[in-house]
Amino acid sequence: MNRVADERDEYFMRQAMGCAEKAGQIGEVPVGAVLVSSTGQLLAEAGNAQIGCCDPTAHAEILTLRAAALAMGNYRLPDTTLFVTLEPCTMCCGALIHARVQRVVFAAREPKAGAVISTARVFDGASLNHRVSWQEGMLAEQSAQLLKAFFAARRS
Repeated sequence: MNRVADERDEYFMRQAMGCAEKAGQIGEVPVGAVLVSSTGQLLAEAGNAQIGCCDPTAHAEILTLRAAALAMGNYRLPDTTLFVTLEPCTMCCGALIHARVQRVVFAAREPKAGAVISTARVFDGASLNHRVSWQEGMLAEQSAQLLKAFFAARRS
């Protein structure tokens, strides 16, 4: 990747971190996501909202995909990149495949439920008719610290 692309990726990951921080401030697990077109247009963003929405599927990734699909008038979101602060779970990976998202950039691994590389390799399924490329590690430490602080506060 070139320097401009790296700077653009970091810019959007920082926006996802902002969504995660907002989610944490209202008592949701601090995960945030933003979806960006190949031209660099921000299509949608969200933080986790399972508690507020009373919806177990209201992960940041799902809410972002829903908002982008509505805004675009299409359930397919080709030529897009999702920036998310935590490795997506199996449900979110499935939604990303069905939406035809081109690329996922995630910050921290999720050792218990992450399905990109930690517990499964959902994007690598041989029978899939769409491939999602992925990259990990951008702002991983900041994301991990945000999550650790959130759960430490909940335990105390």
